[in-house]
Amino acid sequence: MVRGTVNWQGRDLGGDMVIARASSSTEIGQPLYNFVVVVDDADMGITHVIRGEDHVGNTPKQILLYEALGMTVPTFAHTPLILNEKGAKLSKRDGVTSVGDFQAMGFVAPALANYMTLLGWSAPDAQEIFTLDEAAKLFSFERVNKAGARFDWDKLDWINSQYLHALSPEDLLPQLIPYFQEAGYGFAPDTDRPWLLKLAAMIGPSLTRLKDCVEQSRFFFTPTVDYSDAATQQLGLDGVSAAMQAVLDQSKADGLRTPDEAKAH
Repeated sequence: MVRGTVNWQGRDLGGDMVIARASSSTEIGQPLYNFVVVVDDADMGITHVIRGEDHVGNTPKQILLYEALGMTVPTFAHTPLILNEKGAKLSKRDGVTSVGDFQAMGFVAPALANYMTLLGWSAPDAQEIFTLDEAAKLFSFERVNKAGARFDWDKLDWINSQYLHALSPEDLLPQLIPYFQEAGYGFAPDTDRPWLLKLAAMIGPSLTRLKDCVEQSRFFFTPTVDYSDAATQQLGLDGVSAAMQAVLDQSKADGLRTPDEAKAH
């Protein structure tokens, strides 16, 4: 369904294949992969086998087994592998080993699913943001690439940011709170909810990953701030002091307090 007809010569299969390990005096030989998947697929009535192209070499052997067992041969689709930035097969050494790792890094599930859908496939109208239900309606094997799909962190970050920016403060805040708590920021989720919602509304449009909220919100949870040399130089420019005093005066007029004032209150 992806690569068209692939022809194999019998001599390329290496002779009679082994379908089970030899039995010993203490153990019955265990069946091996190519035999097991054929029996499993036949038992479950599998009609389509969709898997990575690294299984292309197993397919002719499995077809022979289907036929030998009198089973209907399913339709095969071998999709391109996911490659790293250097064009090699993506592996644990590339920094991510599980979906949980992506979650810890601040990617939301719909964005990750959206991005993974685009690896090796493209929508007819070049659409890049869609739900899985929308992708299911657009999907066809004719648009699955034969070449490997390179994992692009920048593209994943962009897609994730689009999902975060579309969230309302009410939907975003519950996803930010675990990161605030992990950073040790002190607040009461229930009683502080009104100003936490304002904070979510303020930083939401600038988030790329959920964990970015920790650094972008630090000023609201810590009594002191460490400025870089460049920032310190900016503080000395003409008019900066007056502007900061105006912000402070207006904040106090609006009822906002410094950490020390809030603690005393």
